[in-house]
Amino acid sequence: TEAGRVFLVEAIAVLQRADEAVKKARAVLVGGGGELHVGYAPSPTVRLLPPTLRAFQTELPQVRVKLHDLSTEEMIAGLREGRLQLAILVKPLKAMLRGLRFEALERDALRLAVPPGHPWARQRSVPLAQAAKERFVGLTRGDYPEYYETFDELFAATKVRPRVVEEHDGATSLIAAVEAGGGVALVSQSLACTAGERLKLLPLTPAPAPLIVGAAWAGEILPPAADLFLRCARAAVAGGRE
Repeated sequence: TEAGRVFLVEAIAVLQRADEAVKKARAVLVGGGGELHVGYAPSPTVRLLPPTLRAFQTELPQVRVKLHDLSTEEMIAGLREGRLQLAILVKPLKAMLRGLRFEALERDALRLAVPPGHPWARQRSVPLAQAAKERFVGLTRGDYPEYYETFDELFAATKVRPRVVEEHDGATSLIAAVEAGGGVALVSQSLACTAGERLKLLPLTPAPAPLIVGAAWAGEILPPAADLFLRCARAAVAGGRE
């Protein structure tokens, strides 16, 4: 009947408006029109991010995750300025975290990276005092201040303080520098996933404290999509331990 057709048209219109309202609500919740902006450190998160992303997209497929490969300094600035809703990174210095929240997710062992042809490449481990005599290449101090806090604490007890002869802005150039013989490097075990056979990662003795990898965000409460992403990250870490 005519009345039935009118009712059906009106019902469809109501459903369409409801669907649009849900979409707009989700966009407001996550910010950026349905996008979640996450900063990350590539090497320490190489095993964590893939299962986290898969789980998140299964739960919330209509929200697009935009990953930003940034230095620690850039991620902190992005959180403070609202350009990032979440960052997955090595725990920053206490002063850098002022006003931000941080949750530890996993720990990553520290290793000494050497080229395959290095005299130590076949050793099971390297004494810390012996490593201190080598030339080091590292990350840029301004972008990764937590790297040098770890570095300085590690070698504080050795008689010889190691020299950092080169600084690089990321893992890719750091790998190339070590591979080329520019020096050895203090790195996380997870770098092995990126470096492959290009480097040998050796344990140090005595074993240093591991790096803490976690999530940082601004504000007391995470936006719903960012909160879901963090829950997926927790589940990915728990699953990796099983």
